[in-house]
Amino acid sequence: MEKNLSVEDITQAIANVMHPSIDRSLMDLGMIRDIALTGNTASLSLLLPFPGIPILSFLEKSLKESVIPLGVDLEIKIGQMNQEEIQNFLAMEKEAWKGL
Repeated sequence: MEKNLSVEDITQAIANVMHPSIDRSLMDLGMIRDIALTGNTASLSLLLPFPGIPILSFLEKSLKESVIPLGVDLEIKIGQMNQEEIQNFLAMEKEAWKGL
């Protein structure tokens, strides 16, 4: 692990993780929350608009790969968006849909 890593370093690393079907990052879509760093383990909450989305494993893999260069492990807690967050997500999805 690099010395003096911060939550900001983790945030910057995952900020580039894009949704595979929407031309927006997971951060922009409001899917990432509660980023933390303890020792050599980072953690975050991945909020889903709907349960059982078929790309969940892809999203988890992409997030974990984004922090590999920092030398940290990533723990991901799965959560559910609230109604307002879902509406914001759907509006961005409609605007930036690129398909699979």
